[in-house]
Amino acid sequence: MRKQVLIAGGGIGGLAAALGASRAGWEARLYERAAAFSEVGAGVQLGPNVVRRLQAWGLQRPLQDVAAFPGRLQVRSALTGQELAALPLGSTAVERYGAAYATIHRADLHGLLLAAVEKYTDTQLHLDQAIDRFTDADGVVTVRTSRGKDVEGDALVGADGLWSRTRAQLLGEQRPRVSGHLAYRALVPQHALPKGLRTRQVTAWLGPRLHVVQYPVRRGELQNLVVIVQGPAPQDLENWDHAANGADLEAALLGTCTALQQAVRGVVDAGGGWRLWPLCDRPPVRGPAEMARGVVALLGDAAHPMRPYLAQGAGMAIEDAAELQRALSMHDLDVPLRLTRYALNRWQRNARVQARSTRNGRIFHATGPVRWARDVSLRLLGERLLDVPWLYRGDGSSASSL
Repeated sequence: MRKQVLIAGGGIGGLAAALGASRAGWEARLYERAAAFSEVGAGVQLGPNVVRRLQAWGLQRPLQDVAAFPGRLQVRSALTGQELAALPLGSTAVERYGAAYATIHRADLHGLLLAAVEKYTDTQLHLDQAIDRFTDADGVVTVRTSRGKDVEGDALVGADGLWSRTRAQLLGEQRPRVSGHLAYRALVPQHALPKGLRTRQVTAWLGPRLHVVQYPVRRGELQNLVVIVQGPAPQDLENWDHAANGADLEAALLGTCTALQQAVRGVVDAGGGWRLWPLCDRPPVRGPAEMARGVVALLGDAAHPMRPYLAQGAGMAIEDAAELQRALSMHDLDVPLRLTRYALNRWQRNARVQARSTRNGRIFHATGPVRWARDVSLRLLGERLLDVPWLYRGDGSSASSL
């Protein structure tokens, strides 16, 4: 009989885990709390390190059908509008790293993973059911679902996000860390924007205590905009997500250049709206025991939620799933040792990305002399500062020789 992995969560990480586990020869059962698969509208950037993983799963064509592939990353001053630095993407990324740099609607990424799971695997998908708790004894994990059903498996993967119940039971109750940053997000049809506001590249605007990112998604038909400002978070972090007040956003952008304010106003002028998220994370992973213990493993935001300043949140979840596939394929090892191998090969890379993301946030939002030094450095070093070879070339798959 094939071994069975139980997966908590049906987001990007959970579906990637199901795809990887199935390719490793395991039977996957996935439990998703929501009554239907869906993803809130927002954009995702996928570096070459992530695109290579999708290619390895045979998803290059589905990705090409729905993603955009910007030719350039541009950094501009939010105060003056001047370009500070640029990094070629497009064919340059393919030549350097063996895969393109893609930008994609989160729902499209979720959709292509779901289609692959449904088409190429026999994963059992259980909607409107969450995994509430688990017990681990004698190499068997038993979960209790929100419908009161007990299910046994050979391993459990917690891919249930920032507020993971699997993590809370495995590592002890620890609330996520409030970052003090708020993200306004919007998607708008490019055809509804004046030609001067449409974009085919990634643009990052850096300003004191704020930054803005815009790029195309869905074959270039939509533009994704994210404005991140510093401010207090609401008290109910777990459930809070509401339509944002455009006036508050405009007030936060007072003093920025006309070009940036026009780009932000263009959302409402084109009939779009803003949504607001408080950003939370956790400290960098401190060791493999924070990603796997016994026959239970954590993946994606359940293991290492990070700030979005390296654009690798979804990417690290997909890399996790690829490494999980490699580990589960080691049929000469018992299951706890396979999951230990998974954790050993992932924790340091995830911790590095978490730490670098936090550091980037401080740089992006710098004020005073630090902001001046940042801008000078970008003008002088440009591409050398923007490129991230250690990230785009690697995936952490050979970190351990266990």
